[in-house]
Parts: sequence; C-alpha cells; structure tokens
Amino acid sequence: MEYNFREIEAKWQQYWAKNQTFKAENPALSGVEGVSDKPKFYVLDMFPYPSGAGLHVGHPLGYIASDIYARYKRHKGFNVMHPQGYDSFGLPAEQYAIQTGQHPAITTEANIATYRKQLDEIGFSFDWSREVRTSDPTYYKWTQWIFIQLFNSWYNKTSDKAEDISTLISIFEAEGNANVKAACDDEIEIFTAETWKNYSEEEKQTILLKYRLTFLSETEVNWCPALGTVLANDEIVNGVSERGGHTVVRKKMKQWSMRITAYAQRLLDGLAKIDWPQPLKDSQTYWIGRSEGAMVDFKVDGFENDKISVFTTRPDTIFGVSFMTLAPEHELVSKITTPDQKEAVEAYVKATAKRSELERMADVKTISGVFTGAYALHPFTGEKVQIWIGDYVLAGYGTGAVMAVPCGDERDYAFAKHFGIEIINIFEGVDISEEAFTDKENSVIANSDFLNGLPYKKAMKTIIYEIEKRGFGYGKINYRLRDAVFSRQRYWGEPFPVYYKNGLPQMIDKQYLPIVLPEVEKYLPTEDGKPPLGNATTWAWDTNTNTIVSNDLIDNVTVCPLELNTMPGWAGSSSYFNRYMDPQNSEEFVSKEAVEYWQDVDLYIGGSEHATGHLLYSRFWQKFLFDKGIVPTDEYAKKLINQGMITGTSAFVYRVEGENKFVSKGLIKDYKVQPIHADVSFVNGSDELDVEAFKNWREEYNDAIFIGENGKVLSPTLSKGKGANGENKVLLLEEDLGGDKYIVGREVEKMSKSKYNVVNPDQICEEYGADSLRLFEMFLGPLEQSKPWKTSGISGVYSFLKKLWRLYIVNDEFAVSNEEPSAEELKTLHKTIKKVEEDIANFSFNTSVSTFMIAVNELTALKCNKRAILEPLAIIIEPYAPHIAEELWHKLGHSTSVSNVDFPIFEPKYLVESSKEYPVSFNGKMRFKIELPLDLSVKQIEDIIMAHEKTQEQLQGRTPKKVIIVPGKIINIVG
Repeated sequence: MEYNFREIEAKWQQYWAKNQTFKAENPALSGVEGVSDKPKFYVLDMFPYPSGAGLHVGHPLGYIASDIYARYKRHKGFNVMHPQGYDSFGLPAEQYAIQTGQHPAITTEANIATYRKQLDEIGFSFDWSREVRTSDPTYYKWTQWIFIQLFNSWYNKTSDKAEDISTLISIFEAEGNANVKAACDDEIEIFTAETWKNYSEEEKQTILLKYRLTFLSETEVNWCPALGTVLANDEIVNGVSERGGHTVVRKKMKQWSMRITAYAQRLLDGLAKIDWPQPLKDSQTYWIGRSEGAMVDFKVDGFENDKISVFTTRPDTIFGVSFMTLAPEHELVSKITTPDQKEAVEAYVKATAKRSELERMADVKTISGVFTGAYALHPFTGEKVQIWIGDYVLAGYGTGAVMAVPCGDERDYAFAKHFGIEIINIFEGVDISEEAFTDKENSVIANSDFLNGLPYKKAMKTIIYEIEKRGFGYGKINYRLRDAVFSRQRYWGEPFPVYYKNGLPQMIDKQYLPIVLPEVEKYLPTEDGKPPLGNATTWAWDTNTNTIVSNDLIDNVTVCPLELNTMPGWAGSSSYFNRYMDPQNSEEFVSKEAVEYWQDVDLYIGGSEHATGHLLYSRFWQKFLFDKGIVPTDEYAKKLINQGMITGTSAFVYRVEGENKFVSKGLIKDYKVQPIHADVSFVNGSDELDVEAFKNWREEYNDAIFIGENGKVLSPTLSKGKGANGENKVLLLEEDLGGDKYIVGREVEKMSKSKYNVVNPDQICEEYGADSLRLFEMFLGPLEQSKPWKTSGISGVYSFLKKLWRLYIVNDEFAVSNEEPSAEELKTLHKTIKKVEEDIANFSFNTSVSTFMIAVNELTALKCNKRAILEPLAIIIEPYAPHIAEELWHKLGHSTSVSNVDFPIFEPKYLVESSKEYPVSFNGKMRFKIELPLDLSVKQIEDIIMAHEKTQEQLQGRTPKKVIIVPGKIINIVG
C-alpha cells in the first residue's frame, strides 16, 4: 500500500466538493441554510484576476497560508468563512477581445475554469457556495447600487459623516449655503434660501453636483491613446502603460470622480486601530499626506478678477517669495501668458503632456520651466513676482501652484539659480549660497515687519492671523490625497446606472438594476473618440418603460442617452468582502443578520502592491457604508498580512555576439556573449540544458551550434552552410563523444512569463502532489519575505510525506496499535502540538514544516505505531497537508472528515523531564555521560558518580580535590 498521492488527492477533493465540507454556516439568510452557534472567523484572500496564463507557483503562496489558518481555526471550534471569487473585469480581457474579436465574457469564463481547476487541485478549503465574480450582473448590480448611494450623499463636516443629499437640500431651503460645512468643490458660490428656491431644477442639480460624494468634473487624467482609455497611476510604469508599454499623456476630460478626500482624516485615524503591516500604513499615511498651513491668494498683475491660490505649509516664509510656479496645465496659463512668451509656453505645455504624473514626481534632477511673461502681486508688499510654469508642479496636487521660496526650499533654490532669478533671503544668519539647507524651523526670520525674531510656531500663528485679518487667505489643513477618478473609457467594466437629461446625470432606480453591458461589434473607441460603449446601438434609457431601448429613439425628453464610460477595476473590489457574507441575496447588498454575524474580516492576506489602490479605496467605501448604516464597522479587516513573493530561478544560454553559436556557462569568459532567457522546462536539476528541446523551441535556433563545458560541439547537428565552391550543402558537425553538457546560467528574478521562469503548479501536483506543493511553499521561508523557487528542493518534502505514511502503513498494511504510548512518544507529540500552535499564531508556517519533519523522524526512530500518538498527529498536520491527513484519518477508522475534529490539547506534563543525562567531566574535560533522576539530592548524585566504574577508572585510586555538582546541569570532578 504505497503512498499514491494522485489517487488520494483526487478522492478527497471529490469528497469535499460533494459534501460541501467547507461551507460556512450562517444565520438564517436568503438561499443559505444552517444557523451557527459557534464563534465566527472570517479569512479572506485578495481574489485573483483570472488571466489566460493561469496560476504559477508564486500565486498560491498567500492562499496556502490563509488556508492553513482557516483549517486550524475550524479545528479550534470556529465557524470559518473562507470564500473565493474572481476580479473578472479588466483591461487584459478587453485587449484580447480587440485582437481576436472574441467577447471578453467568453475568454474570462475560460480563464476562470482554468483557475478553478488549479485551485481545487491544490486542495483549498474555500466555501465555493459564496463565489462572486465582478463581471456577473447579479454581483455588479450592487456595485451600481453603491454608486447610486454615493451620488445621493454628501459629507457633512459638522457631523463628520456622509448624509443623504436630502438633508443638504433641506438646509439650502431653510438658510442657503453660507453656513454649510461640507466636503465640496473649491469654487462654491454663496446663495440664500430665497435664491435657492428661485433656481431652476437644472441649476439646483448643477449646484448639488458640487457636493455629492460621486460627481462629474473636468479632471486631469492619464490618457493612453493606444488603449483608448484613462489609466490610474498604478497602471503606468516608467511613463508608459503597464499593459502594452504605450505612451501616456495628460489630458482634461469630464469624468466621474469619488470624493475620497472627504474621508482623508478618518482614513488616517483608522490606521491606528487595525493590525496592518507598518510599511503599508506608512505608504497610506504618505499618500494621504496631511499637512497644516494656509491658503494664500496672489493677485495677477493686469488681471483684476484673476488670482493664484496657493497652499503652503510655511506661510511664515511668505516674505521670501521670489517667484511663482504654475503647473503647465493650470487654467490661468493660457490666459496670462504674454504674446512674446506664447510660443515657448505652448511648446513646454505640449511636451509636459507626454509625461505622467509619476514620472514628473520621480524626476528630482531635471530643472525645466518657462517664464509666462506675467507677474503676481505679493499680498503683503504689492511687489511684482514673476510667474513661471514648471512640470515639477502638478495640477492635481494642492492648487496646481506654488509660491517659490528659494531661501527655504532646495528645489525652488535650484530652479532660481538655473534661471537666474533673484533670491530673497529672509533667514537670519543662514548662508543660502550653500545648497545644503539648514533646518528652517529652527531659523529666525529677519525680513518682516511683524515676524522678526519670532520662533517657528509663534511665527506660524502670527502670519495666519495676519493673512486672515487682511482677507487674502486663511489657515487650512490640506491633504496630498486627491479625489479618485472613477471613469474608464473601456468596454469590459461595470456600466454606470446613469442616463443624461439635458446634459445632467440621472440615477436609475434600484428596482431596475442591474444595467447590463450591451453587445457591441467593436471594443475600440468610436471613430469620433467616444468610449467603446459608443458602438452600442441599443444603449438609451426609456424613462416611461424603464428599459434600455434603441439609440434611434433618443429624444432627450422621455428617452435619454446612457453613460458611455464604465467603472474602473477597483469598483468591484471595494466591497466584495461584504458581499461574501450574503452572496445569494437578490433584495439587499447584505442583510442585517449576515453583516451583524460576520461583522468584519479577521484575517486578510494579500499583496503590498495594493497599498494605495484597492486597500485605500476599500477602506473609503467601508467608511461610507458605515456612515449609511449598511455595515457595523468602519474598518473591514482587523488584521492584514502581506505575503512575500516567490521568485523564479531564470535560466540563461549564452549566444556569441554576431553568431548563431551558444557557449556553456564555464566558457563565457572566453567570448563576447549575449545572455538569453531559456525556458526553465528545458533545464534539469543539475542546470543542464536539453539542447534539442531548446533548438526546436524557435526556428531561429534550429541550426544553432552549442559548445559544452569541455569545449566540444554537442550532439550530431545538421547545419546549412556553403561548400568550398560556394554551393549549398549540409554540414555534419562533430559528435559529442565525451559526454559533454551545456550548463546554463542561473539568476533569481520575478517569476514571469516574459522571463520563461514560470513553474506551473499543475506540473508540481502531477509529479509530487498538492500536499508536497503546500508544504514546500511554506518551507521556503517566512511568509512575509520573498524567496526563490527551486523545484529540486521539493523532493525532500515529498520524501517526508512518504515517511509520514510509513508510520501508519507497514509492509503494505495498516499497522496502528492501541497500545499505551511511551513517555518519549508522548513527549514528541506534545512538543509538536505546542510548537505548531505557536507557529500558526505567529504565521511562522515554515518552522512548522521543520517541526513535522523532526517529529516524524523521532517517531520513526522510536518505531511508534500507537493510535494515541498517530491519531492526533494526523489532525495537527491536516491544515498543511489535508489530503494525506484525510486518508490517514479514514484508515484510522473514522467516517467523517478530519477537518472539523478538535485540535489536540497540549499538556505540559509530558514535557516535564523526570531524568537528566549529565555530562561527567574531569578537570573540565567531558569523559562520559550518565542518565540520573532529577529528584536526587547533590549527595545522592555524588555517591552514584563516585561509585561508577568509569570514575574509578579516571581517578585510578586518587582522591579528588573537589566534586562540583549543579543539579540538572553539570558534574565536574577536580583533581
């Protein structure tokens, strides 16, 4: 009865699926049976985007860790929810559709089938009854519903929460907006109650858009012409699109945005009460970027009604303003630029549009800018200040303008020196000719009528008071965080539940949701630049029938055009964890009973790369849903762990430059070579290349010559060539007569298809089994650290599982006895229980695997076959290697799954030593060892030692000068 992992794993995967072993019990919910009286535990993975490539061995790392924890908590008596689903909208499927004409839904479905098969083969304890897919209309119905809730809400700064827009309208009707403290657009016109009542309905709706939590506005976006869509900052790498490497430019577009800035302070404060990695918290803190300072207005010389507003954290340095810098996209640039500077300014603006915000932020070395020819007026002195444009200022950050103080800022200093702008020094005793600036907070400002000699904090209060008193500014807390653009010019995304009447957005009522994506012939933007949904011929909303009808019926009275943009990828992932609680509910996003029971996520495992994307946006949505009374907590995940990356060991062959010849690694010092990635599947565990497989890989390598480590041409190789008279002929190259090998180079890199270093988990499961894969991925190193994959190492884990099997199965027969275990066997079992529980609590899964190996070695040495030991051992190892554990549990005579059996209880008494093996030394040198009971007195130990034959042999009749005994530790005989 050999360890047949293929048969065992297939058997138990079928059993789990048939019996829905891991289905979480729930309070009475729509479509979900069972009521649980157990404490709940919610384990969540960041759900995958199902790409066509399927999983590689790096992807399951976090899933295995979360699965171990979920299985362990079931053993500890918890009702565990461990759901899984698919983030199935996205640009890759759409790009594939553009290339092939195949509908994204078809390719997405095929990719999901591949992922599901792979996930099942690894043996995860997912509750598949709760599966969600963001591209499923029954799911995105609720994303559309949340969008409508945001549209119908405003942020009341007085109550510090989101409220229904009707409460704002009531205030407007009663007293106007003068006293309203709200998160809203910057330019809000003050009106009275009477004025509000006299506004037309369209005027009212336009004003309300300035207050809503999701709103339409002209926004600077990252536009990718090749992809025909807006990209988020995290979708751009080195100034080009992550998908395809296309040029990205800055462009103004009318977009839906989310007013995440309303929650900036709460997002900061919330970090203190969640157990998330500190580096991730630091990333969000920096991204939100809270700073205290003042808003200051500078009038523009010659433009009576125009001003430049700047936010500064150092208003006390205002007398050091030597020039102003505007972002090239600033709305005033074209208006104030003088005729003689127009050509230079327009050229600079055009060039800047080709650089992404991330690229501009990262570039701290380049100094560039253009003088507009215009001047601002200093608000205190009235002196003229040059107005420049520079791409280091971003339109979306702050106000898109800075007051430049070269004596107090290195970048301003470098800019002023580069362009020869006069620098005003306001700091007493500071030499601004040096670029190494001192701490200005500890420097005294000298050049001011009312700041002379004041310390920093007092100077700040004084200047803000003066600014406010004189009416050209006010103190303000500012945030780097910007409102999130929520529109994408794509097809494969959630449609907005929005139609337009007289150019103003109207929401579709909940009862008519979901608004389902229409069929289109082309997935590219239209010829006139509209998003792909502009290709739909049936995409209009009939307000009488509340149905989608033909575009030909649009009259802008009863039939209106629908929104052509779709929602971004993060829309579907911003609250999926709540939907898992009640996934079949067609009437509510999540029922009160479900959300009150599950509350929040107890353990979330996923990548740190989502720190300022999904992990920030989802916190924002959670706080909004909390404000609306839909969820009971304003932070959705108590604990988050960022798993590290499993890197691939790439293989390189070395091509001699200018020739179709490859030399083995040991010969590269003698040639000028170009390293080329080789598919790792052509390389064995000894780094030897399958030369013929490589040559057949691509046509260009068919006739290549390979030189082995010993300098010989490998294999009989046919090569086209020229004879002595120039005729075409086939040359037979030298045979490998000496057993020579081609050795590849190796390098650890990110696992990626482009580097041909991807290892498919299917192959590992086929050759070694899923339990081996699970144990090996954990054994590689600490969960949070990156670690390299090396397939050759998995054989050791596989051997361990076979050794575990042989504890229960001897000579092809089940051989577990009911005899009482020995003290040593109990000691091994209980130290294993103790260590594994400690490891799981600390997420130190790699050391648990080592503990299992030690335990099996010890029990094998003891020839242990006792049920009292082997039965709990099967339970302990189940979270890590569930298939073999289930099979052994079944062979132990149990008819139910091991997954819900109570975890063995650690009993310290079995680790209490009753005896000690003492080293016995003579004059400090150990000569022999002796096992003695620990309850002996010093006198009894001395008597036993002195009577021992080996002591007598060492002393040879001499009387020792001293006998040193430390009970439980050492025995040393001196003299």
